[in-house]
Amino acid sequence: MTQLTLQGVTKRFHTAYAVDQVDLSVPDGKLVCFLGPSGCGKTTLLRIIAGLETPSSGTVRFAGRDLTHVPANRRDFGMVFQSLALFPHMTVAENVAYPLRLRKLDKTAQKRRVAELLELIQLPHMANRPVTQLSGGQRQRVAIARAIASAPKLLLLDEPLSALDAKLREAMQVEIRLLQQRLGITTIMVTHDQREAMTMADEIVVMEKGRIAQVGRPLDIYRDPVSEFVADFIGLGNILPITFDGRNRIGLPGGQQIVVNATTRALDAAGDIRLLIRPEDICVRSATASPGPNILAGKVTFVRDVGAAIEATIDCDGFTLTAATTPRETPDLQVGMRVFAELPEHACKLIAARAVH
Repeated sequence: MTQLTLQGVTKRFHTAYAVDQVDLSVPDGKLVCFLGPSGCGKTTLLRIIAGLETPSSGTVRFAGRDLTHVPANRRDFGMVFQSLALFPHMTVAENVAYPLRLRKLDKTAQKRRVAELLELIQLPHMANRPVTQLSGGQRQRVAIARAIASAPKLLLLDEPLSALDAKLREAMQVEIRLLQQRLGITTIMVTHDQREAMTMADEIVVMEKGRIAQVGRPLDIYRDPVSEFVADFIGLGNILPITFDGRNRIGLPGGQQIVVNATTRALDAAGDIRLLIRPEDICVRSATASPGPNILAGKVTFVRDVGAAIEATIDCDGFTLTAATTPRETPDLQVGMRVFAELPEHACKLIAARAVH
């Protein structure tokens, strides 16, 4: 069931469009990530949903009700800001209880609800501690507990993990995801980190210059992006200009030819298309292997070995490829080695070229 729907939502600041004709349906109980580079409109769109910005045109509906001009404090949504916005002069319990006090809940019910929430975020022993004495991850959990204290129908997260170090950030991604699934609360999260979106989201909304570039499940967007922009933003990818003969054969920048499983969508963009192949889909073989279809000769020019994985840059005479492999698959891979790079047909995707603006 769809609870939140946006229809033709546009936000102009003078002559600039921060959000441009956005149509979107958010499924009930799911975690949806708005993903895109800085300035793409994702935070503005979240603020419109929250009621902190009014759209220039279009409608915001939730559970069948038009909320377009309803103020934020009457939408019954919870929100966690990038800065967390906790009250430094209050304890953990007082911060969590704050929205309950605003709703004039009696003190016994407040105390019971705060105790439930502190158990939920695994901080019951810190109820009376000032929030200034908490770690970054603990403050993050308190901010989420405060946002869900009044049982909102929608939870909005505006880059809530951006201030955390890498290891804590990854741990909090898992914690927030598990908490969201346990509560079953519809959640929208803004992030510019594609790894974060892939880890947490049921559905990703990729945004480009105020518009939606693609909507879908994380792996679907990663494996089948609709454009060069989406392919380049979601994960690492080899994106090459090509020529296409209309019979599933393409010419690479160095003059080599390979065979691909062309899709109808890619064929519609004939004449202005790109080849996408992900690094992990490229098979690196020793130079003593037999050449064959879709196998290109090359020379290793760079190796990044991080123990469990190896990333190699291969010069294929006219262009370079980045391949991801493992020490077991390609032992003793070194700069200067002659290798073959195999591009499996099924892994070669044809995508629309990035539009020129």
